[in-house]
Amino acid sequence: MSLNPIRILTQSDLALLQVLKLIQESFIFMIGRIDPPSSVRSLTLQDLTEKAQTDWILGGGDPVEACVVASPRHNALYLGKMAVHPSMRGQGMARALVQACERIAVDLGLGWLELQVRVELVENQNAFAKMGFLKTTENFCSGYDHVTEITMQKNLHNS
Repeated sequence: MSLNPIRILTQSDLALLQVLKLIQESFIFMIGRIDPPSSVRSLTLQDLTEKAQTDWILGGGDPVEACVVASPRHNALYLGKMAVHPSMRGQGMARALVQACERIAVDLGLGWLELQVRVELVENQNAFAKMGFLKTTENFCSGYDHVTEITMQKNLHNS
């Protein structure tokens, strides 16, 4: 893993632009592979700046090599837009992000980490399963008559 620690980015952090570019570049492989298309196409720096005011944007590396947006929801911390630069994959960056999110969730008194994965991205589902996430529900995107994504959760009381 990178020697640079995971850090929380603030709304004025210049690294938010690096996060935006990392997310956009990391999600390119999904074009034509997932249906419906990812919302990443419409993600802006303004969106991330606003998220940094209410949620947590975590970045690892300098420049940012891995990131996730963590948002509190009910009894869970929702992990969205997780991305790891291709050159850093397989080196524990995603696991480090998840562990940082676990600490945030516990500090907030939340019992779960939660995320959604598209059904087509079996390799992502397997990677999250190796980190202790379990499939909990199947979901339909608006306008679709078949399952398009699954929700996975990690119980922090059993970690």
